[in-house]
Amino acid sequence: MEFELSINLVIILFFVAIFAGFIDSIAGGGGLLTIPVLMWVGLSPTAALATNKLQACGGSFFASFYFIRKGVIKIGEIKWAILCAFIGASFGTIAVQLIDASILEVLLPFLILGLGGYFLFSKKMSDQDRHQVFGVGVFALTAALGIGFYDGFFGPGTGSFFALAFVSLLGFGLAKATAHAKILNLATNIASLIFFALGGKVLWLLGGIMLLGQAVGASLGASLVLSQGTKLVKPLVVSMSLLMSIKILMTQYAVFG
Repeated sequence: MEFELSINLVIILFFVAIFAGFIDSIAGGGGLLTIPVLMWVGLSPTAALATNKLQACGGSFFASFYFIRKGVIKIGEIKWAILCAFIGASFGTIAVQLIDASILEVLLPFLILGLGGYFLFSKKMSDQDRHQVFGVGVFALTAALGIGFYDGFFGPGTGSFFALAFVSLLGFGLAKATAHAKILNLATNIASLIFFALGGKVLWLLGGIMLLGQAVGASLGASLVLSQGTKLVKPLVVSMSLLMSIKILMTQYAVFG
């Protein structure tokens, strides 16, 4: 698929990606902005999803790099969770091409609303570490693998689901959980990108332009996660959960109404 990129279109894509990367590094849900824009410029839904994975890799990489550089993430401690998230996303990306996802589409808005409600009302949502329920190995084989599969299969809210798992199962404070969610999200993005690329669905020039914007936005957002913590992350996650649910329900109504 060929596109003639004008200067105006490049500027629009770049700045949309900056804002999406900023939001995504804090609360997830950047795809609410980027996927509609990619479809607006003329991509098919599949090509939009595939190209979105390329630019999302940029955001999750630079956010993860920032958190690693600041010493918040120690790769060795979560290496098995990273691997399981990658494997889960690989199988999810394959499965979505073989299985009807309509049931998940119906349930998803309510799952995401529940996620937002948990972040809003749970006393666990603070910057203080709490009691650990699972060991890291069990966490990798359950939450990381399962959420990774979900990201490859469907995707909206993955970063928030990872953050919730880190808080509720490993007892991480919210800022620390958000940081660790980005490294697992990077693994799932790379896995999905590989399989989309093998299918020839990725538009590299468009995705590359937006990847640069994602890098800027994600770096800014990641710095605010560490400086502002719960008072920034919590309201943004709740807001993005509500927006994602509304967007999915509106899409379903447009299809079935």
